[in-house]
Amino acid sequence: MNSSPSPAAAVAANLDEAIGFTLPRRNARGRVVRLGPLLDHILSAHDYPAPIARILSEALVLSALLGSLLKEEEGQLTIQAQTESGIIDLLVVDYKAGELRGYVRFDKARLAALPSHRDLFALFGKGYLAITFDHPVAEERYQGIVPLEGSSLAEAAQSYFVQSEQLPSVVRLAVNDTGHIAGGILVQHLPEGEEGRDRIHTRLDDPEWEHVQVLAETIKGHELTDSGLPLESLLWRLFHEEEVRVLRAQPLAKGCRCNADYIRSVIARFPAEERAEMVDERGLISVDCEFCSRVFPIALSAFDD
Repeated sequence: MNSSPSPAAAVAANLDEAIGFTLPRRNARGRVVRLGPLLDHILSAHDYPAPIARILSEALVLSALLGSLLKEEEGQLTIQAQTESGIIDLLVVDYKAGELRGYVRFDKARLAALPSHRDLFALFGKGYLAITFDHPVAEERYQGIVPLEGSSLAEAAQSYFVQSEQLPSVVRLAVNDTGHIAGGILVQHLPEGEEGRDRIHTRLDDPEWEHVQVLAETIKGHELTDSGLPLESLLWRLFHEEEVRVLRAQPLAKGCRCNADYIRSVIARFPAEERAEMVDERGLISVDCEFCSRVFPIALSAFDD
């Protein structure tokens, strides 16, 4: 990085953006994300208690970190954490073309009785983390599934990369004390370059990666959520000994893709007799969108030929 950005321009770019970067001399790449108003917009759809809002905020940051790696504009990244006996039995977030959405389903009574909310196992119990990359242009879908283990969502994500991708990674996620700003960083080792040989040959003890890992792990949570610290300045502070190439910022926005026309097209795929069973006393088929907490009433007559 030849020079630091101007303060005014950098601060304006702090919130609701993902910035990519590479460390070319160390065969590493990464993303850094900080969410602000976008976070409030998504969380406002439901009256989430603080522990649930925090874990959803971390998941949204993780979704932005991974989703911004997609090269296809129409590509989609989905993260799902699901359990059978946890206080949280379903968490799902996704990213598509810079748009984020997310939802958590949980047991309110069990959450209220929980003495500590910081431990991942306390909220989820035994479960799994599934990360799915959809590439519509190539007509490919890749999904990796790992046990939902570790003390945090960041640790579970690191396990995913090591186990499913054979890709050494550092993931850090943070939410500030007010709950209104969340940030995160992802740093990955790319042996032989990004288009190099199969990742199965990655050496977890590669000296270049060890150096990058040590630097990346010095990041502090308050640095990730400090809106007064420009993201490029954060990277400069973290990797000041290295050549850092910063990529163009990716703006992020709330993007629930539900709408009446889409829902109508989905319902139209059901046989007429099944549609008739969905109708309420008003003659409407009501479809809830948990992502944005909206109800879409569709008249049965809308499907008349």
